[in-house]
Amino acid sequence: MITLYHCADARSFRPLWALEELGLAYELKMLPFPPRMHDRGYLQINPLGTIPAFFDGEMRMTESAAICEYLAAKFGAGTLGVSVDEPGYGAYLNALHYGEATLTFPQTLVLRYTRLEPKDRRSPQVADDYGKWFLARLRGLEAIVSTQEFVAAGRFTAADISVSYALLLAGTLKLDEQFPPAVAAYWARMQERDGFKRAKLAQSTAAKDQQVNPSWS
Repeated sequence: MITLYHCADARSFRPLWALEELGLAYELKMLPFPPRMHDRGYLQINPLGTIPAFFDGEMRMTESAAICEYLAAKFGAGTLGVSVDEPGYGAYLNALHYGEATLTFPQTLVLRYTRLEPKDRRSPQVADDYGKWFLARLRGLEAIVSTQEFVAAGRFTAADISVSYALLLAGTLKLDEQFPPAVAAYWARMQERDGFKRAKLAQSTAAKDQQVNPSWS
Protein backbone atom coordinates (compact mmCIF):
# COMPACT_ATOMS: atom_id res chain seq x y z
CA MET A 1 0.00 0.00 0.00
CA ILE A 2 1.27 3.45 -0.93
CA THR A 3 1.00 6.07 1.82
CA LEU A 4 1.77 9.77 1.41
CA TYR A 5 2.11 12.24 4.28
CA HIS A 6 1.14 15.60 2.86
CA CYS A 7 0.55 19.27 3.61
CA ALA A 8 -1.72 21.17 1.23
CA ASP A 9 0.28 22.67 -1.65
CA ALA A 10 3.62 21.80 -0.05
CA ARG A 11 6.39 19.89 -1.86
CA SER A 12 4.42 16.70 -1.24
CA PHE A 13 2.01 17.95 -3.90
CA ARG A 14 4.51 16.64 -6.45
CA PRO A 15 4.06 12.93 -5.58
CA LEU A 16 0.34 13.47 -4.99
CA TRP A 17 -0.02 14.80 -8.53
CA ALA A 18 2.08 11.93 -9.88
CA LEU A 19 -0.10 9.38 -8.07
CA GLU A 20 -3.21 10.91 -9.61
CA GLU A 21 -1.70 11.01 -13.09
CA LEU A 22 -0.85 7.31 -12.80
CA GLY A 23 -4.22 6.35 -11.32
CA LEU A 24 -2.62 4.53 -8.39
CA ALA A 25 -4.36 3.66 -5.14
CA TYR A 26 -2.89 5.42 -2.11
CA GLU A 27 -3.63 6.60 1.41
CA LEU A 28 -3.28 10.34 1.97
CA LYS A 29 -2.43 11.51 5.48
CA MET A 30 -2.83 15.27 5.92
CA LEU A 31 -0.71 17.35 8.27
CA PRO A 32 -0.69 21.02 9.29
CA PHE A 33 2.14 23.09 7.82
CA PRO A 34 4.90 22.96 8.88
CA PRO A 35 4.43 19.64 10.67
CA ARG A 36 7.69 19.88 12.62
CA MET A 37 6.09 22.80 14.48
CA HIS A 38 2.43 21.74 14.61
CA ASP A 39 2.54 17.92 14.80
CA ARG A 40 5.61 16.79 16.73
CA GLY A 41 4.54 13.17 16.48
CA TYR A 42 5.41 13.31 12.78
CA LEU A 43 9.10 13.36 13.75
CA GLN A 44 8.72 9.65 14.51
CA ILE A 45 7.87 9.15 10.83
CA ASN A 46 10.38 11.60 9.35
CA PRO A 47 13.03 12.79 11.83
CA LEU A 48 13.68 15.85 9.65
CA GLY A 49 10.08 16.94 10.07
CA THR A 50 9.88 17.75 6.37
CA ILE A 51 7.16 16.92 3.88
CA PRO A 52 6.68 14.54 2.12
CA ALA A 53 7.09 11.16 3.69
CA PHE A 54 6.24 8.45 1.20
CA PHE A 55 5.89 4.73 1.79
CA ASP A 56 5.52 1.96 -0.75
CA GLY A 57 5.24 -1.01 1.56
CA GLU A 58 8.39 -0.98 3.69
CA MET A 59 10.21 1.44 1.38
CA ARG A 60 10.39 5.05 2.62
CA MET A 61 11.34 8.23 0.72
CA THR A 62 11.32 11.89 1.70
CA GLU A 63 12.49 13.82 -1.39
CA SER A 64 9.60 14.98 -3.57
CA ALA A 65 11.35 14.97 -6.96
CA ALA A 66 12.95 11.60 -6.22
CA ILE A 67 9.53 10.15 -5.33
CA CYS A 68 8.20 11.33 -8.69
CA GLU A 69 11.16 9.71 -10.41
CA TYR A 70 10.50 6.49 -8.47
CA LEU A 71 6.80 6.44 -9.35
CA ALA A 72 7.53 7.19 -13.00
CA ALA A 73 10.15 4.45 -13.24
CA LYS A 74 8.16 1.81 -11.35
CA PHE A 75 4.63 2.51 -12.58
CA GLY A 76 4.78 5.01 -15.43
CA ALA A 77 7.05 3.67 -18.17
CA GLY A 78 6.08 5.36 -21.40
CA THR A 79 3.88 7.88 -19.55
CA LEU A 80 5.39 9.87 -16.69
CA GLY A 81 8.81 8.32 -17.14
CA VAL A 82 11.38 8.71 -19.90
CA SER A 83 13.61 5.74 -20.67
CA VAL A 84 17.36 6.00 -20.98
CA ASP A 85 17.02 5.12 -24.67
CA GLU A 86 14.74 8.07 -25.48
CA PRO A 87 16.30 11.24 -26.93
CA GLY A 88 14.65 13.33 -24.19
CA TYR A 89 16.13 11.38 -21.27
CA GLY A 90 18.80 13.95 -20.39
CA ALA A 91 16.38 16.85 -20.64
CA TYR A 92 13.92 14.91 -18.49
CA LEU A 93 16.38 14.32 -15.67
CA ASN A 94 17.66 17.87 -15.87
CA ALA A 95 14.19 19.39 -15.61
CA LEU A 96 13.16 16.96 -12.87
CA HIS A 97 15.95 18.26 -10.64
CA TYR A 98 15.88 21.85 -11.90
CA GLY A 99 12.33 22.13 -10.56
CA GLU A 100 13.52 21.43 -7.01
CA ALA A 101 17.16 22.47 -6.76
CA THR A 102 17.01 25.64 -8.87
CA LEU A 103 13.39 26.84 -8.73
CA THR A 104 12.01 25.70 -5.38
CA PHE A 105 15.05 26.26 -3.19
CA PRO A 106 15.16 30.09 -3.34
CA GLN A 107 11.45 30.22 -2.68
CA THR A 108 11.90 28.36 0.60
CA LEU A 109 13.91 31.35 1.82
CA VAL A 110 11.11 33.69 0.75
CA LEU A 111 8.66 31.50 2.66
CA ARG A 112 10.86 31.34 5.74
CA TYR A 113 11.53 35.05 6.02
CA THR A 114 7.99 36.19 5.26
CA ARG A 115 5.86 33.62 7.11
CA LEU A 116 7.66 30.99 9.15
CA GLU A 117 10.10 32.98 11.27
CA PRO A 118 8.85 34.86 14.33
CA LYS A 119 7.90 38.40 13.36
CA ASP A 120 11.01 39.92 14.92
CA ARG A 121 13.22 37.65 12.77
CA ARG A 122 11.50 38.16 9.45
CA SER A 123 13.52 39.90 6.77
CA PRO A 124 11.85 41.61 3.79
CA GLN A 125 15.30 42.19 2.27
CA VAL A 126 16.23 38.50 2.31
CA ALA A 127 12.80 37.55 0.95
CA ASP A 128 13.04 40.13 -1.83
CA ASP A 129 16.55 39.03 -2.81
CA TYR A 130 15.60 35.35 -3.03
CA GLY A 131 12.37 36.18 -4.85
CA LYS A 132 14.43 37.94 -7.51
CA TRP A 133 16.80 34.97 -7.60
CA PHE A 134 13.88 32.65 -8.31
CA LEU A 135 12.49 34.91 -11.04
CA ALA A 136 15.91 35.12 -12.69
CA ARG A 137 16.18 31.33 -12.68
CA LEU A 138 12.92 31.14 -14.65
CA ARG A 139 14.92 32.13 -17.73
CA GLY A 140 15.89 28.49 -18.12
CA LEU A 141 12.27 27.38 -18.16
CA GLU A 142 11.24 30.26 -20.42
CA ALA A 143 13.80 29.18 -23.02
CA ILE A 144 12.29 25.68 -23.10
CA VAL A 145 8.55 26.40 -23.04
CA SER A 146 8.80 29.24 -25.54
CA THR A 147 9.33 26.60 -28.21
CA GLN A 148 7.68 23.44 -26.89
CA GLU A 149 4.61 22.39 -24.93
CA PHE A 150 6.38 20.28 -22.30
CA VAL A 151 9.80 20.43 -20.70
CA ALA A 152 11.11 17.12 -22.09
CA ALA A 153 10.47 14.23 -24.47
CA GLY A 154 7.60 15.99 -26.29
CA ARG A 155 5.02 14.86 -23.72
CA PHE A 156 3.90 15.38 -20.13
CA THR A 157 6.28 13.72 -17.68
CA ALA A 158 7.27 13.76 -14.04
CA ALA A 159 9.66 16.57 -14.96
CA ASP A 160 6.65 18.78 -15.71
CA ILE A 161 5.29 17.96 -12.26
CA SER A 162 8.58 18.93 -10.63
CA VAL A 163 8.82 22.24 -12.47
CA SER A 164 5.12 23.04 -12.17
CA TYR A 165 5.17 22.64 -8.40
CA ALA A 166 7.70 25.48 -8.23
CA LEU A 167 5.21 27.62 -10.16
CA LEU A 168 2.42 26.61 -7.77
CA LEU A 169 4.58 27.67 -4.83
CA ALA A 170 5.32 30.95 -6.57
CA GLY A 171 1.59 31.64 -6.63
CA THR A 172 1.39 31.03 -2.88
CA LEU A 173 4.22 33.55 -2.41
CA LYS A 174 2.70 36.10 -4.82
CA LEU A 175 5.58 35.82 -7.28
CA ASP A 176 3.47 34.54 -10.17
CA GLU A 177 2.47 37.98 -11.40
CA GLN A 178 6.04 38.39 -12.64
CA PHE A 179 6.14 35.22 -14.74
CA PRO A 180 7.34 35.73 -18.33
CA PRO A 181 4.44 35.21 -20.79
CA ALA A 182 5.70 31.82 -22.00
CA VAL A 183 6.03 30.55 -18.42
CA ALA A 184 2.59 31.87 -17.49
CA ALA A 185 1.09 30.11 -20.53
CA TYR A 186 2.88 26.86 -19.66
CA TRP A 187 1.62 27.02 -16.07
CA ALA A 188 -1.92 27.66 -17.26
CA ARG A 189 -1.71 24.52 -19.43
CA MET A 190 -0.44 22.41 -16.56
CA GLN A 191 -3.31 23.50 -14.30
CA GLU A 192 -5.81 22.26 -16.88
CA ARG A 193 -4.62 18.68 -16.57
CA ASP A 194 -7.12 16.30 -15.01
CA GLY A 195 -4.40 14.85 -12.79
CA PHE A 196 -3.64 18.27 -11.34
CA LYS A 197 -7.31 18.95 -10.67
CA ARG A 198 -7.76 15.54 -9.03
CA ALA A 199 -4.75 16.14 -6.78
CA LYS A 200 -6.10 19.52 -5.68
CA LEU A 201 -9.48 17.93 -4.93
CA ALA A 202 -7.87 15.00 -3.08
CA GLN A 203 -5.98 17.26 -0.72
CA SER A 204 -8.94 19.52 0.03
CA THR A 205 -11.23 16.53 0.63
CA ALA A 206 -8.69 14.78 2.85
CA ALA A 207 -8.01 17.95 4.84
CA LYS A 208 -11.72 18.36 5.51
CA ASP A 209 -12.24 14.70 6.38
CA GLN A 210 -9.20 14.61 8.69
CA GLN A 211 -10.00 18.04 10.19
CA VAL A 212 -6.62 19.51 9.24
CA ASN A 213 -6.35 23.21 8.52
CA PRO A 214 -4.76 23.46 5.03
CA SER A 215 -3.69 27.09 5.52
CA TRP A 216 -0.01 28.00 5.86
CA SER A 217 -0.75 31.13 7.91
